[in-house]
Amino acid sequence: MTQTNPLLTTPIEDGFRMPGEFEPHAGCWMLWPERPDVWRENGRPAQQTFIEVATTIAQFEPVWMGVSSASYATARAQLPAPVELIELDYNDAWMRDNGPTFVVNDAGELRGIDWDFNAWGGLYRDWKADDQLASQVLRLRGYGRYKTHLVMEGGAIDVDGQGTLIATEQSLLDPLRNPGRSRDEVEAVLRAYLNVQKVIWIAEGTHEDETKGHIDNLCCFARPGVVALTWTDDENDPQYPISLAAFEQLSREVDACERPLQVVKIHQPTPMHSTAAEAAGVMDFPGTLPRNENERLAGSYINYYVANGGVIVPQFNDRFDTAALETIQSLFPNRKVVGIYAREILLGGGNIHCITQQQPMGGSQK
Repeated sequence: MTQTNPLLTTPIEDGFRMPGEFEPHAGCWMLWPERPDVWRENGRPAQQTFIEVATTIAQFEPVWMGVSSASYATARAQLPAPVELIELDYNDAWMRDNGPTFVVNDAGELRGIDWDFNAWGGLYRDWKADDQLASQVLRLRGYGRYKTHLVMEGGAIDVDGQGTLIATEQSLLDPLRNPGRSRDEVEAVLRAYLNVQKVIWIAEGTHEDETKGHIDNLCCFARPGVVALTWTDDENDPQYPISLAAFEQLSREVDACERPLQVVKIHQPTPMHSTAAEAAGVMDFPGTLPRNENERLAGSYINYYVANGGVIVPQFNDRFDTAALETIQSLFPNRKVVGIYAREILLGGGNIHCITQQQPMGGSQK
């Protein structure tokens, strides 16, 4: 599809900023999963979980589901009527990462950022359509498009909407993503395109996360000044030193408004591993990350989606599920927290936050 001509300015020059996810939304974008070398059994089990996620979010805000022409009829027959289907070209269903990042100004205008995308540093064999997806969405909706040649995915960043951003060096300084670019150079792009004044750099993300360091599996702003952090009490777990280092660093930090950060620990689920049956259900194509038996899965309750009036949280039939829901409910007392069993999304390499992308309302922060 033809790309829209990019704007020649930057969002910060035009007075646009990226809102926090907890600010009001116009709706939520998703993509239908069908890629057989990522989703087992041609995506059929994952599709049932995506349907549950979309149906739940639609109780709180509009949902727009991108779907290929080949799968349109199948998706339409299974998704509830309130979920709008939109034909799109894409490779895989991680709308957080391959879709646009939306920015707003105080006049209520909305535009999108089109980052470069290379499948998390070449994780999969084909990402050409994914790299064009943000432009495609913005063109379809008629939104202005900012193009920057930083390789980045939406799951790699989290903002508080008031000038503070958290990211990992592991992800954004990955030599397979942005070779030769210094931290200062990457930070300058983040400041210009997301209109942030402070970037907090965490060394690395969640253990065995195949995105190689996405922040949205490790920590996120629940609101300005408050950060939720994945945690484990097991000092023998490889996740422990990662979470401990992040906790100690964040506890020393102040945000762009000079507020000390409050860090709230949310214990991770008991470590999970893929089964032989789950690995066997995924097609093995040359140049694609193989799915093997007994791989550790990067399970995290932090990978939740904040909707208008709701929070949709991954669950794993685990002894820590209930405590995670209760803690997240305490962070969002005015929203309904809903848990969804999300192992099928986890088997694909991410979770609920990874498959969703909020479109903000625009206008002044509320």
